[in-house]
Amino acid sequence: MTLDDDVRRLATSTALATVVTQMPDGSFQALPLWVDCDESHILINTEPQRQRAKNLERNPAMTVLIVSKESDWDWVEVRGVVTESVSGQAARDHIDALSRRYLGVDYPNQVGPQGRIIYKLSPTKVNSPRRMGR
Repeated sequence: MTLDDDVRRLATSTALATVVTQMPDGSFQALPLWVDCDESHILINTEPQRQRAKNLERNPAMTVLIVSKESDWDWVEVRGVVTESVSGQAARDHIDALSRRYLGVDYPNQVGPQGRIIYKLSPTKVNSPRRMGR
């Protein structure tokens, strides 16, 4: 599925995304994260030792909600499954690019020995005010 213009616009802005994954006990974890996209995936960059990464390795279902900084009524919700992950130098370069977008500088935090990982979310459902007729 190719991402529509609203999803791409918000996913490449400086709006934070709320990323929701399922914990081992069945409850949900929702955290604000930087977000990105390519033509057909939402991209989430994290560290492999983080709980959200462990959750996705066990259950690849994820929901991402992105709300514009300009209007609470300009948002998209993308539900789907992680179908690919990328690690190594590509993931490191990606976190630097995200940091330059959000902070204006390369990623300032120490990257641990496990490095970074990009999870590629393939959408199964997209919601937005426009899709809901608002």
